[in-house]
Amino acid sequence: MANQYWDKKVVLITGGSSGIGLAAAKQLASAGAHVWLAARRLELLEAALKEVQAARREPSRLCGIVSADVSDSKQAALIVETVTKSAGAPDVLINSAGISQPGYVQDLSPEVFEHLMQVNYLGTVYVTGAALPAMMKRGSGHIINLSSIAGYMGVFGYSAYGATKYAVAGYSEVLRAEMKPHGIRVSVAFPPDTDTPQLAYEIPFKPEELKTLEGSTKPLSAEKVVHSILQQAEKGRFMIFPGTDSRLFYLLTTKLPKSLVFTILDTMATPGKKAKKA
Repeated sequence: MANQYWDKKVVLITGGSSGIGLAAAKQLASAGAHVWLAARRLELLEAALKEVQAARREPSRLCGIVSADVSDSKQAALIVETVTKSAGAPDVLINSAGISQPGYVQDLSPEVFEHLMQVNYLGTVYVTGAALPAMMKRGSGHIINLSSIAGYMGVFGYSAYGATKYAVAGYSEVLRAEMKPHGIRVSVAFPPDTDTPQLAYEIPFKPEELKTLEGSTKPLSAEKVVHSILQQAEKGRFMIFPGTDSRLFYLLTTKLPKSLVFTILDTMATPGKKAKKA
């Protein structure tokens, strides 16, 4: 990535120890950014940091890690405070921390819904809230939030996860409007299935209908998804669609009548229902 947009910027990435977050960290380090990773598990963060340091365009670029839980507002604030003391207030915040738990809605406990909302949505809110004062004082910044295809389309089996990603999308819309007068850019990305450890974790829990809906579609690599997100973010786009599927499904679900969209999705899921009965 030769674009100067990221050069020398202090970038904070939550969920930076694996998946999309780690891929973004490495690409941004190679673009000349000072990259800081935040996640819960210290051992994964330390391994990720080595990869990011190896990817740096220049050895002078600072890289660091913060072990913290974004679902705790105090720990979220500490993440931003630690980065600010070490490298300066973040110029860019990428809210990539997220978890998922697919399953039939009647089988998911209230605790699952609460936990996903705490991490995926409130984690985004907490870290953003901690980073905003410095960005507003400076009159610049860029916040990139990670939603999902399940954040604009109700996907069978993702009742808990989808609700959190709809929340992230709605929050991002309001954030865009309110931060524009302060010179702060906001983007929200809607990636499709991405080849990450989180996706691998989901496989045993997916209902047959969800597996049928996904069909033989091959997940995109985290590297491809991130490359697309960063390219579109550089151009100042608010809604970011990595990959053809993400944009196509968005167009279909927003341009076609909802009743028709539901009929198509129900029909696509039918073979999975039959497989479940069998």
